[in-house]
Amino acid sequence: MARRQAEDYEEKRDAIVDAAARLFAAKGFSGASLADLADACDMSKSLFYHYYASKEAILYAVMEEHMDDLLTALDVEASENPVYDLRVFARRLLALYAGAADRQKVLLYELKNLPKAERADIVAKQRRLIAHVENIIRSARGRQEKGFLRAEAMLFFGMLNWTHTWLKTGGAVTRNEVADMAARMTLSKI
Repeated sequence: MARRQAEDYEEKRDAIVDAAARLFAAKGFSGASLADLADACDMSKSLFYHYYASKEAILYAVMEEHMDDLLTALDVEASENPVYDLRVFARRLLALYAGAADRQKVLLYELKNLPKAERADIVAKQRRLIAHVENIIRSARGRQEKGFLRAEAMLFFGMLNWTHTWLKTGGAVTRNEVADMAARMTLSKI
């Protein structure tokens, strides 16, 4: 007889993903065992299989939820001003990074540990964000070679993606100021 789904099934899944994000960020995916995760969640290893089929499935859940959150930064109508559009996008992205340092670190370092199909799904979501920035840059500069668009978009993300390592709440510079700097630098005429 199949095990009945608990009333708090989704809450427990969410708790597992939160604990996994912290653990994978601290120890790395390969360095964190299912026993470590079970201990962090105060449950047995066997109970995990009621919620997730594998450790890789939990890793995918961490990344998928984070990417889905980041994709909400696209939910803004474009204006006629590319500088404004990139600034708004950068601000939204950094606001989503706030409090998500563990998930961001897992996304940046552990993609290689996903099975091929799940990795392709995450990469497709990342490409949507990259394409959005490329389109804004193209709009600001006019026609530009694809290679340069990609390089400028990746430099923009490079400025923002690592803020979890150094940008402190209440520090000398705010998230919005950093977002504005990244947008300005990306669209400045060289």
